[in-house]
Parts: sequence; structure tokens; C-alpha cells
Amino acid sequence: MEKLTGLIRRCVDDYQMINDGETLAVGVSGGKDSLSLLCALAHLRRYYPKKFDLCAITVAMGFNGMDYSGVAELCRRLEIPYIKKDLSIARIIFEERREKNPCALCAKMRRGAVHDAMKEAGVSKIALGHHYDDAVETFVLSLFYEGRIHCFRPVTYMSRTGITQIRPMLYAGEDTIRSVAERYALPVVKNLCPMDGQSRRESVKNLIRTLSAGYPDLKAKIFGSMQRYPLAGWETDGNPRRPLP
Repeated sequence: MEKLTGLIRRCVDDYQMINDGETLAVGVSGGKDSLSLLCALAHLRRYYPKKFDLCAITVAMGFNGMDYSGVAELCRRLEIPYIKKDLSIARIIFEERREKNPCALCAKMRRGAVHDAMKEAGVSKIALGHHYDDAVETFVLSLFYEGRIHCFRPVTYMSRTGITQIRPMLYAGEDTIRSVAERYALPVVKNLCPMDGQSRRESVKNLIRTLSAGYPDLKAKIFGSMQRYPLAGWETDGNPRRPLP
């Protein structure tokens, strides 16, 4: 937890993600990434010089068998308010509309539900669980499938909604996050979506894993190039510190 929290603090400092006195929502899907982020931010707020509060938001898509009671109990122990929105996204996408490419519509509906929950809670900034490996994969996805050099930003302000998204785990790799989730026995909720593991992202993840066998520092070079280029929004005021995945 100390290692993960330290990596998060580096990223928060490099990209000035947290302001003194504000409340951050944390998007909690129930996966290892979002739960690890929630715990690390709860740890960070104990000693970070800028004081901040937290709340957790879950959008339940309506798949039978996904139990979030463990997430609610974790939030209770961390003394973090927990907001859970129960929706019928699964039924709409897979039964009513029978979408051939459901991921884009699902993401749009979930994002809208999260934003609504934030407005109800009076919160305008949300921390998302995207990490180092996600950033590298997104860069490669954009290059291969869209023909452009692009990745999500560490900090994104959406003028239409007045909401700011931050991604504090960009310096933390998936192995570190998995280790935290296992060591602290976080209440990970199994994803029952039929598209889980079937996306283009999964194909790119496997490709990067294969290439990394011959080029062990491939991900580090891709990530570093994104900061040095720099991609829009990836600039820092000083010298960004090397991630320790």
C-alpha cells in the first residue's frame, strides 16, 4: 500500500490533480483497480498536505449475481460515503437493443449515470482507476484502430458538465495493483459482462505482452514518449518522474 500510495502521490503532484479542501468522487466498479485506488486515496488523505475528502460511486449495470455488499462494507471501514446506483443497462443493451458493439453505448450510459450521481452529491471531480498499463494500451489502440497518436489525459475537464476527471494511478502498473488487491483481500466483484475479455483492448494487451518478451522495456518507452512528446495534457510543470510498474 505504501508503494502504491507513493506512486499515486507522484502522479497527483506532477499533474496537480488535487486542490485543498475539495471532495473527490472515486468511480468504483468493484474491480481490483478501482478498489485499490479507493484504498490508496484513503491512505493518502491521512498525510497529504492538501486536505481532501472522498466519496465512492458505483453504477451497477443490472447483471444478476454481482454483489457489492463487500464494497459497501469496505467504504464503511474507510469512513467513505458510498453511493450505489442500480440501473438496467445490461437489459437495455443485451436484451432490448441487442447491440453488436455494446461497449461504446455501455460506457456512455455509465458515464452519464456517474455524472448524475456526482451532481446529486455536489461533487465535481472524479478519480478513475486507469493505470500505467491502461495508458500504454490506449495509445496502441488509438494508433492501430484510429490511425492517430492519442491517449486519455491525466486530467480532463469536461466543459459541458463542469466535471473534472483525474487518473491518479498512471504511474502504477497492473502488477503492483494486483499485489495490493490480493494482499489486502479487497472485495473484488467478478465482472459478469459477456464482453469482458473479448474486446480490442484485450487483443492489444496480449500483443504488448508478447512483444515485451523480446523488448522488456517496451511499455516504459511508450509511456515515456507520451510524456516527452508530449501528448496534449501530458505536460508537467517540472520533470515527470519515471513510473515504477
